[in-house]
Amino acid sequence: MADQDERLRRWRLVLGGGDADGTGHGLRGADAGMDAALAALYGQEGRGGRGERAGGREGGLGASAPRVARWLGDIRTYFPATVVQVMQKDAIERLNLTRLLLEPEMLEAVEPDVHLVGTLLSLNRVMPDQARESARAVVRAVVDQLERRLAQKTRAAVTGALDRSARNNRPKRVADIDWDRTIRANLKNYLPERETVVPSRLVGYARRQRAVQREVVLAIDQSGSMAASVVYSSVFGAVLASTRSLKTSLVVFDTSVADLTDQLHDPVELLFGTQLGGGTDINRAIAYCQGLITRPTDSIFVLISDLYEGGIRQEMLRRVAAMTQAGVQVIVLLALSDEGAPFYDHENAAALAAMGVPAFACTPDAFPDLMAAAIERRDIGRWAERNLSVRPGPAAP
Repeated sequence: MADQDERLRRWRLVLGGGDADGTGHGLRGADAGMDAALAALYGQEGRGGRGERAGGREGGLGASAPRVARWLGDIRTYFPATVVQVMQKDAIERLNLTRLLLEPEMLEAVEPDVHLVGTLLSLNRVMPDQARESARAVVRAVVDQLERRLAQKTRAAVTGALDRSARNNRPKRVADIDWDRTIRANLKNYLPERETVVPSRLVGYARRQRAVQREVVLAIDQSGSMAASVVYSSVFGAVLASTRSLKTSLVVFDTSVADLTDQLHDPVELLFGTQLGGGTDINRAIAYCQGLITRPTDSIFVLISDLYEGGIRQEMLRRVAAMTQAGVQVIVLLALSDEGAPFYDHENAAALAAMGVPAFACTPDAFPDLMAAAIERRDIGRWAERNLSVRPGPAAP
């Protein structure tokens, strides 16, 4: 009987009540509050109606900031943070709450997340002064959370790759021997009768090098669809810039180009230096980035874009070809986010793949290992096939 009641309760929450749901189950207490919060967003008025019943569920948030603020508090009471973030995103999109986000009391009520930061950055130019500090606090909370999640892994992966990439043939300590490469280099010395390899040459790591070993240039498309990628890229750029053996530059672009390298010490300031929205001129951005690269064979160029080019397409492709021919490790990410396969220009992705530059989406958690593979100059296309759940290239980003 208890199991039956629980099933009816859950179906009632899903169906929204009314004669059509068929459960005949009433809600009380927290369940009623949860149902009201869902109704305000997903009921008839939440879809733009005027409060008429839709399967029994009615409500709506209207255009009242106090009502929306109360609703934001309610959903944080009834749902876990991951669900709250989804509902906030849906509310902004379905109910056009963008304007209300400019009010400080609203910003103090929301659950900070990457999508919200993207929305706030897109409003940066029209944000009133009284809301700016609240918005900055939201962005700071998200950036701090991302740094705690990603910084240590990034530093460990990058530092290890730099150590491994700086080889020497006279390692002084056993800990400095790269056994995998040593065995591979001495397979010709295999003794079948002893089932062992006799190493005539050791391959080791060069540890604790202080000089710059790699130049990294991040070029980020700041069109509106790339908001999450801009947030993650800014955090990763700041982490990479803190590694002494890397010279890191960060450039954002739409139809113009902005070099934000001097703000890498503070990713919050960096994010407020972006301007989400507008057109895209990838060719102009790549031209600028070419001028930043002084050591092509020791450089990694990461282009983060959906590849919808508003500039000169053929010139853009020629520039990428020239960079790869000069020895630059070129990586094209269609997205740097947790959102899965993005919309992107298939024709440009196919053209890049034809010249040996696969384009694929990458999750933030996989990015540190991707950078390690690039530092070691491994085959990035093969790395993506092995480490991502999708295959790189134009068929499935």
